[in-house]
Order: sequence, then C-alpha cells, then structure tokens
Amino acid sequence: MRTKITLKHIAKELGVSISTVSKALKNSEEIGRETKEKVQAFAKLYNYRPNNVAISLKNKRTKNIGVIIPDIVHYFFTTVFRGIEQYANKQGYNVIVCVSDESFDKEVINMEMLANGSVDGFIMSLSAETQKKNDFNHLKEITDQGIPLVLFDRVTNEIECDKVLINDKEAALFAVNKFIENGRKKIALITTEDYFSVSKAREAGYREALSASNIQVDESLIMKLPFMEVDKDALKAFFTNNRLDAVLCVNEIFAIHGMNLVQKKGVKVPEDIAFIGFTDGILSKYANPGLTSIAQHGEKMGEVAAKMLIEKIEDEKEDEEVTYRTEIIETTLIERGSTIN
Repeated sequence: MRTKITLKHIAKELGVSISTVSKALKNSEEIGRETKEKVQAFAKLYNYRPNNVAISLKNKRTKNIGVIIPDIVHYFFTTVFRGIEQYANKQGYNVIVCVSDESFDKEVINMEMLANGSVDGFIMSLSAETQKKNDFNHLKEITDQGIPLVLFDRVTNEIECDKVLINDKEAALFAVNKFIENGRKKIALITTEDYFSVSKAREAGYREALSASNIQVDESLIMKLPFMEVDKDALKAFFTNNRLDAVLCVNEIFAIHGMNLVQKKGVKVPEDIAFIGFTDGILSKYANPGLTSIAQHGEKMGEVAAKMLIEKIEDEKEDEEVTYRTEIIETTLIERGSTIN
C-alpha cells in the first residue's frame, strides 16, 4: 500500500521548508517560478492531495482542544484533565474529552471523530492496547498534517511531538532508596507488563537502586499483573511464598490490596512490611494505614500540557523549523503510615 504523501514528505525530499511547499502549491507569488514548478511537479507525480481537515484547523481555529485519556475513573487522569481544563478555559479554549477505555480501537475512533475540524489540537495519554500493539500510525497521520499533539504520562519515542511526564525511573529509585535507608533488604516490586512505558521505567529504577546498594535483584520478588487488574489469588501466593519487608507498587490499587492481604494474615504494616505506591489518590489518603505515595502532580502536568499545546496552536512562525520539547514534572514522596509508625 503506497504511503500517503504529506507536505512534510515533499519538503524533506526537495530540501525546502513545509511553508515553502504549502505556498508553492497555492501558486503564491512569494515563491520563485523554478521552486513552484518543482514542488507542483513532485506533488502531481505522487498524487498529493491536501488534507482538508488540517487546512481547516490551520486557517480557522475552533478554540477547542481534544483530550483523550485511557480511564476517567483513575484518580491521576482526572487530576490531569482538571489541570488541562482550568488552564485552557483561562486562555479562552473549551475542552472536549474522550475516553479510550484502554482500547486501541476506541483511541483511533476518538481521534478520527475529533479530527474533523472540531478541535485545534490534541492532548492524550496512550491506551494500554496502543502501547501493547506498538502501533502509532493514527498519531503519525495527525502530526504529519501539522495538527499539534501533546502526549502525557504514557508516551512513545516513535512520535515527534511535545511531551509531559514525570521521571518514573528516578521516582522509583528514590522510593527504593527510602526503603533501604530504613533498613529494608527484602524489597519486592508489584508492577505491570513491560509494554507500559511507565512500568518499564519504574522497574528500571527499582533495579538500579538495589544494585547501587549491593543488594542482588531477586527475580522472584518482581510480580507482574495485568494493568489495574488485581489477581487476588496470585497476590496471596506471592506474599505467602516470599519473605518480604518492603514492597514498591506501580499504582495505589496494587499497594492497598497488598496491605489488606498481609494485614489479614497478622502481618503488621509498616513494622513487618512497608509499602509505597504511585499516584497519591484518594485511596492512598484514606487507606488503613495511610499509603506512602509518590505524588505525580496531575494538575500541574495537565496545566503544562495545555500550555504547550496552545503555544503550538497559536504559533504563527511557519517558516521556522518545528521544534518539540519534553517537560519533566517533579514528583514528591508523601510519607504516611505504610512506611512510618
């Protein structure tokens, strides 16, 4: 199947800017005759057709932003959305939110639905299935047409766009070092499959912290569960078969289920086993004991993502090469009863 030719492809092949290609195709007097003929001939040869959606977005702003998140129930994503909406509204933009429900197909459908001239750009976090399939063609189609995109939290290096995330590896490393400073040595990790970018980075931080303290990584102490699905039987077996004194969990749900299981067996938290989880949501605050958590500051992440997107939308400097940046939101360890008496 022949690849769809875009302005970006033509510009790259002919060694000119995207703006030059666009103007040449419109027969602009600003472009020399030789360049215009070369661009127009190339476009005709490869059957280039302008993307009417992209043109609509470029020439007529809707003042709407499309946001696609994997899960509306997850505390973290709700806080990111709140940050996006608050900042966007202050700048005179409305926000349309869609939920992929961790589905690749729903993510694609949501993007196609909004990319009909309804929004000026997108902010999104990749669904579980998208990361598992490693298929980002729907994102490439959007960015190739010059429609601004900002990815947050779950991102991919396959797409050139602005990104906002935390340093997951450093956050996990810090948490494990906190365990080690408190004298813990049998430290487990409850995580998800590696295709999740955040889980892979957090596992890397866990491993690095242990190695740096000359604690051998015991593979049997790393448990991988389906994302946000708690296999109670597997968790029971894990805590029964392993002698642990600390557990790092990639989300608060895993951590709270783990705490409940060990406490039912008469194990004391944090005296016998300490727990740290990511997110710092409502569950963490009201668990018994309270869960020590790595706060990801979702509202701040949303605000930064919205600011980056609106800057791209309102950038009129067409002749300059488009540049992208990645913003890192600093995490905070909120200590509660799962690690301190």
